[in-house]
Amino acid sequence: MIGLQVIQRTIDLAIQVQQIPAPTSREGQRAEFVRECFNQAHLVDITVDAVGNVLGRLPGRKSGAPMILSAHLDTVFPGGTELNLQQLPDQLRGPGIGDNSIGVAGLLGLIWALDERQVKLDSDLWLVANVGEEGLGNLRGMQEIVKRFAGSVRAYVILEGMALGQVYHRGLGVSRYRISVSTAGGHSWVDYGKPSAVHELTAIVSKLLEIQVSDSPRSTLNVGVISGGTTINTIAAEANIELDLRSEDLAVLRQLDHTVNAVIQNYRKPGVVVNVEMIGKRPAGEIPQDHPLVILASSCLEQVGIEPRLNIGSTDANIPLSFGYPAICLGLTTGGGAHTLGEYINIPPLSMGFEQLCLVVEGLDRSS
Repeated sequence: MIGLQVIQRTIDLAIQVQQIPAPTSREGQRAEFVRECFNQAHLVDITVDAVGNVLGRLPGRKSGAPMILSAHLDTVFPGGTELNLQQLPDQLRGPGIGDNSIGVAGLLGLIWALDERQVKLDSDLWLVANVGEEGLGNLRGMQEIVKRFAGSVRAYVILEGMALGQVYHRGLGVSRYRISVSTAGGHSWVDYGKPSAVHELTAIVSKLLEIQVSDSPRSTLNVGVISGGTTINTIAAEANIELDLRSEDLAVLRQLDHTVNAVIQNYRKPGVVVNVEMIGKRPAGEIPQDHPLVILASSCLEQVGIEPRLNIGSTDANIPLSFGYPAICLGLTTGGGAHTLGEYINIPPLSMGFEQLCLVVEGLDRSS
């Protein structure tokens, strides 16, 4: 198993990462910190690319297809969020510690673990701290990485903090919309009877919630944000929602998109302007359960005493999977409270998480 020194160094680094704000589209400060960490680890070809991803290469002993190990820099928390961290004997608690500060720290932790094991890779290993994974980042960081490397790699391995035991080999399709309603507005007493943007929009939401969403393949419909109006005694002139649609099946997702747009069309009428804007799209994709990469990752989990669970998710792996490139998403430890101020990770499983990761990287390195 991985030594305590590697685990402690990784924990210490994760704490430093967690204390640096990194809202989606504002990851620069954290990216600069990681770039310096890559320098200190003596990686080569360290760069910050056009969209803000930080890349560094651990040179292999031979030429050939490289491996990509990536973890996203950004968090769901807006600027100004108090990044308080609580250190307990077996846990770390604080916003973003699991998603994805420990994942980012794990990039360097792997280097330290390979050194401890005296492992010299034959293949180049690119470490990537990427941007734009959360929220409306639309996976733009991973899109840039796949644009650069395409299919010329052994595999894309995506690292998430709290997914230990999972092997995400299927990418969940996602469509996101902003639906806006505009009216003339007016005074709640004097102009009573004129259309209200809030009333019209809530009617749309009510109708959307009547849509029969598929259980198999599993699909979801969620209104995550609603806003609008000015004062309690004003007929609202503007209101909008942000809608998230997901499905395990791309054809089902397309049908859900179509159904939603058909519902909205019925609410366009004189004096009521309804606009629909796509604000996010995450492509679906997968590699089969019997793909060598899935078999390798499952075997490595079994070797450390964890029963693997093959799964589907919306992660950076969606992008390479959508092109048919070999990609999986793995976790380093367990935890809970993701995307809340009470987020936490469990420390003891980190040793198994790192052992699993080392075995996967070493196995990929041996593959032809």
